Amino acid sequence: MNKDQRKRRVRKVTPYVDKWRIPDQLWKQIESLLPPPKPHPLGCHNPRIDDRRAMEAIFFVLRTGYQWNALNATGLCSSSSAHRRFQEWRAAGVFENLWALGLKKYDALKGIDWTWQSMDGAMTKAPLGGEKNRPQPHRSSQERRQT
Repeated sequence: MNKDQRKRRVRKVTPYVDKWRIPDQLWKQIESLLPPPKPHPLGCHNPRIDDRRAMEAIFFVLRTGYQWNALNATGLCSSSSAHRRFQEWRAAGVFENLWALGLKKYDALKGIDWTWQSMDGAMTKAPLGGEKNRPQPHRSSQERRQT
């Protein structure tokens, strides 16, 4: 196989994916929050994908709304590796710590008025929920309409 053929076989990252790369300065801060990697229980597994590539893939999914399986076409990371790492880091509190770090940085930069807080929410009945604990008919709705 010559050099040109090898170049064609290498999966190219689409240009729109490049803009989702994590800048070096931000990566240094994120990397400090990551737990040490867990060793594979059997010790005979493919090497782990680079943490930075996995985080870029996770951010890509979270920011674009792509499905996890769509990652395979981007060349960032396999969907299974990214999702597995997402679950691992979520359980370790990495994203909560990143969020808290972001709040602290923003507070230092712009300032957050911690004395004023607002919460929004709504609780309503389901539109087709019916009454609570009402008796259930013994016949289907179709049978009732026919009689």
